Amino acid sequence: MKITLNKQEIHNKLANIQGIVEKKTTLPIITNFLMTLGPDKSEIYATDLEVALKEPIVIEGIQEELTLCLPGKRLFEISREVEDDLVLEDDSTGEGNAADIRWIKLKSGKSKFRIACMNPDDYPVWPKFSNQKIITVHSNTLLSIFERTIYCAGENDPRYAFNGVLLHLIGNLNKLNMVGTDGHRLAIVSHDMELDFEDEIKVIIPRKAVTELKKFLPALDDEIVIEVTKNHLLFKLKEKEFLTRLIDGSYPNYEQVIPINNDKLVFINREELIKCLRRVLVMGKDKARVMKVEIADDTFALSVSDPEIGEANDSVNVQYNAEPITMGLNARFLLDTLLSMQTPTVSMELLDTLNPTIFKEEGSDDYKCVLMPMRI
Repeated sequence: MKITLNKQEIHNKLANIQGIVEKKTTLPIITNFLMTLGPDKSEIYATDLEVALKEPIVIEGIQEELTLCLPGKRLFEISREVEDDLVLEDDSTGEGNAADIRWIKLKSGKSKFRIACMNPDDYPVWPKFSNQKIITVHSNTLLSIFERTIYCAGENDPRYAFNGVLLHLIGNLNKLNMVGTDGHRLAIVSHDMELDFEDEIKVIIPRKAVTELKKFLPALDDEIVIEVTKNHLLFKLKEKEFLTRLIDGSYPNYEQVIPINNDKLVFINREELIKCLRRVLVMGKDKARVMKVEIADDTFALSVSDPEIGEANDSVNVQYNAEPITMGLNARFLLDTLLSMQTPTVSMELLDTLNPTIFKEEGSDDYKCVLMPMRI
């Protein structure tokens, strides 16, 4: 059987799974993806055992059912380089055939390829669900929630639960909270929504799942159905289905981290502080180093120093009516926090030099960022 694959169609579908198919792994099968062909429906499915994507592919003229396990990276590169549509033909009867290898031939113009494929029966199956809870959220809202929390999540942290964001659904309050933290900073977004259950559910979404999901959300502009189970989340993105395994672990009690007694209040022009911060960081080769912050007399002063490079000092005007305070903050963390916010003015709430500082957008408590101070 010969199958004609539209160059742009197959290239676009394979581009969607490049972040999912594993490039280096001890399990060779997951460097591949499944392409299931049939007269009624054709689709591709890729997984790395943590996340998975399934989506339809338009291929005309299919008369019988066929499933192929194809190398994801290699076929993507072929589709990128050729100039014409690809014609796929089974070549399993060729020399060198082994029990677990199937061969296919690809032709595009004058280009010809012969590719070894693996046994589709060995590919990880798409799990079946039961007792799932279902929520609906708009794609734009979900994208904003992810962008405002994932930057605080850990990366390759030995505390495995930190390598993701917490989805906290509070049924009796009709509220969704999303939290990211690496133990040194924390971001939380609260969103009111209709929930048809009274339960309180906490699940941890891996960083990789959020990163891959963010690629699809900007183009959707539609409601997304999310199925929540004990071990998985399933996101229905129009014709696509995105699945992620949840992190098995205990997330820290984020509510205890958020300060409630900080009585010193600073109102800051966000853009002015971002510009000031970037100027000062020119003199810091390590942007994660401690930065000295002095707040007094409506002035927010920043300074960094490096014995090998030099030092920099700058300041912006703010609104502040409490006693002067001097503290250390992680320069990169402060910049990340300001960039994640959107209002022209942000507030900074402090207690002293040793306790966490909280940042909020003007006029809203729906988004909070907490930074731990550093010793100077």
